[in-house]
Amino acid sequence: MRAIQVYGVGGPEVLREAEVDQPRPGPGEAVVEVAASGVNFLDVYHREGRYSLPLPFTPGSEGAGTVVEVGPGVADVAVGDRVGWVEIPGTYAERAVVDSSRL
Repeated sequence: MRAIQVYGVGGPEVLREAEVDQPRPGPGEAVVEVAASGVNFLDVYHREGRYSLPLPFTPGSEGAGTVVEVGPGVADVAVGDRVGWVEIPGTYAERAVVDSSRL
């Protein structure tokens, strides 16, 4: 799966396309095919190192898309549901894992 990752802090030039493992949902989680990911100041601050994260990381903390897989115990969303979320890291990717209660 393709994702944007940050391997060092700095400006937009530190963003790199990378191949990463397909996410798998755990209990209470859903995998969402990301249709849109917000770009906000928190993402910029993470990239610049103002709020440090372990490197490399996939930026993005909000998005919208379609549920493509659910983990055990998920009853509040189903495959095919269109959903949105905020404050969940890793949305600059083709797919993201999100706690279903946050969708």
